[in-house]
Amino acid sequence: MPRSLSRPTVAVLGECVADAFTLTSPRPRTDTPPTGLDLRVLPGGGPANTAVSLARLGTPTRFFARLSHDLFGDLFRARLTHSGVDLSACMPAREPSTLAVAAIDDMGQATYSFFADGAADWQWTEAELSAAPLDGISCLHTGSLALAREPGGPRLEEHLARARPHMTISLDPNVRPLLVEPAAYRKRLNRWCELADILRLSEDDLTHLLPSTTPEEACDTLHIAGAPLVVITLGSRGALASLGGIRAYIPARPTHVVDTVGAGDSFTAGLLHHLNTLGRLGGRLDELTIDETIDACAYAAEVAARTCAVPGANPPWAHQLLPTGPH
Repeated sequence: MPRSLSRPTVAVLGECVADAFTLTSPRPRTDTPPTGLDLRVLPGGGPANTAVSLARLGTPTRFFARLSHDLFGDLFRARLTHSGVDLSACMPAREPSTLAVAAIDDMGQATYSFFADGAADWQWTEAELSAAPLDGISCLHTGSLALAREPGGPRLEEHLARARPHMTISLDPNVRPLLVEPAAYRKRLNRWCELADILRLSEDDLTHLLPSTTPEEACDTLHIAGAPLVVITLGSRGALASLGGIRAYIPARPTHVVDTVGAGDSFTAGLLHHLNTLGRLGGRLDELTIDETIDACAYAAEVAARTCAVPGANPPWAHQLLPTGPH
């Protein structure tokens, strides 16, 4: 099938998170306690990272989010706008932005503290979601905390059900056990599979969602629950794609890993970008082939590798990728 000459819009619905990292430097050993804490704050959040990556790859991208007007909200807007994301559908929020703080110990291990209760990202109302413009959208992608946390999560599920007859639905559970008990994800997993045409999850997600289950067994379980395309990212071992039970392993692209922040989000973006360019998004994926799926995952692996090669969630622009990707 020839590729579509035009690229319909992909919409992303979900949260932004301010990721604050402690800055470490040698300090004289004295009995005087520290009087302050130096932090570096970077814009993040799984859905926001996916939207940024999609736009940088060249897919018209519309972001649905509740953005605060605090300092972090301004930071989010600047990053998204610079990357080319359409923010016209974002809702102004009175609540504060979500903050995650990582404390790094002497061994380089991170302990996270989240400041998320009452934050803007989880307070979606029916009126706000009903006002979200869905014209010209081929695919609606969501997941992560916005779909899992109360009170907004169940409302997002209802919104996906209303949108599903008109577009492809993509979902990434992105389990965050420090904020939401894994049992809450497991309770809603079957419903998410009923709604999703594309389910992208990590091997770490599987340990919480389907404990003691191999990736192959997980694909079967998720297909039975309703998801036609399941892609499980396996870190340095690549990814497993299963289209209606037809499976393929896609190797990871060799890269020098600086960190893996945002790698899964950029993989999802690469997958959706390639499928959108092929003209396969917009419905139930009935014409998608396993060969096209493999090609899309290989392109996604390249996008993820480029993200791992730089600090933080800083996905590549289209011109920085190998010419094997869709144009």
